[in-house]
Amino acid sequence: MKKLLLALALIGTMQAKEQTIGFAAGCFWGVEKHFEKMEGVIRATSGYAGGDQANPTYKTVLKHRFDSTKGKNHTETVEVVYDDQKVSTLRLIRDFWEMHNPTQGDRQGNDQGNNYRSALFYTTDAQRAIALETKEAYQKVLTKAGYGKITTEIEKLQKFYPAETYHQDYLQKNPNGYCPDHSTGVKFEKSMTDKLPAITPQGGKEIIVIDAEDCPFCERFKKDVLSTYKGETPLRVARKTQLQGFDITTKLDATPTILFIQDGKEAGAYRGYMPPKDFYKTLGAFTLGTDSEAFKVAFAQGTDGRFCKQYDKFKDTGDGVFVDTLSGDILFDTKQRFNSHSGWLSFFEAVEGATIEKTDTSYGMKRVEIIAKKSGIHLGHVFEDAPGGKRRFCINATVLKFVSRDKVK
Repeated sequence: MKKLLLALALIGTMQAKEQTIGFAAGCFWGVEKHFEKMEGVIRATSGYAGGDQANPTYKTVLKHRFDSTKGKNHTETVEVVYDDQKVSTLRLIRDFWEMHNPTQGDRQGNDQGNNYRSALFYTTDAQRAIALETKEAYQKVLTKAGYGKITTEIEKLQKFYPAETYHQDYLQKNPNGYCPDHSTGVKFEKSMTDKLPAITPQGGKEIIVIDAEDCPFCERFKKDVLSTYKGETPLRVARKTQLQGFDITTKLDATPTILFIQDGKEAGAYRGYMPPKDFYKTLGAFTLGTDSEAFKVAFAQGTDGRFCKQYDKFKDTGDGVFVDTLSGDILFDTKQRFNSHSGWLSFFEAVEGATIEKTDTSYGMKRVEIIAKKSGIHLGHVFEDAPGGKRRFCINATVLKFVSRDKVK
């Protein structure tokens, strides 16, 4: 570690706080997003470096990604300008190694071509020393974890060409995407699986959400879906390196990835940000079955048969609440239930803020449809014929679950 300590000492004696370094770790969108959020980073810019061609464009770089006859192609690079008094060069380079797989040559994940090769472009001798020292240290832990030789180019930054405007802050401009996650899970001190507990199958149906650090789409999914999810199907959030004993066919190189698991085996998966409506429809197909009456009611505006089995089960329950069978959200209270003799569950009102009312003109009628606010499932309709001139919420029983008052959390 003498070289590394020497490099750190050199950095400490430098007069200028602002430094520049270039990182190429596959598609530059995710790399840019990772570094620009770090405290001490002044700016992170997507662009091209390491090639022979002057004034490259995204089109020309892609054109030559499988062609070496035109000279050395540029690789997608992020130029990081940082204040070395607020974030160390060592921290930035360590993040670079750990955020991707530096052993893959001309590719990163599913992205293939020489423009996706791993590279580190230094601008000072101190940066070069740290890059070489950490490469040697990281190779040891990678080898121990079963990975091959590091193929990363470590070169002096000759020229950096900023990419087209639409590539800058791309993940912020396109919020319905996903964050590339090409990390190996191997850390310098010890592997990710040593730091985080292993996740093994629970048996039966369950949901596993694969996330990663600094993934805005993961945070958005957590906010829009996971923060309010109370469904019966167990749901866990994990890093891909935590999974053990699962039969997964989907590549876990994007975050978030939502896995629907049956007895440890993948039954379905979704890569990227999944809107609540899509999540609950997929969950409905997974747990209810697309041929079930409940699924047809929830997602095809179907209607339970009069005096159906579920209605008969729910019509005389004790004190409690009725929840959305998918999201677990409380929708109706038995205190507002009454017997309308209609053959469907009837309530004077829904729990405040739990439902949405929407005009329904299907079947040549004008009605008010009731929709669960969180899951978006169809519940029934509202009529103006309840006792005392009140409204009657006519609700399908198959999309509800009863919870006794003493078990409400």
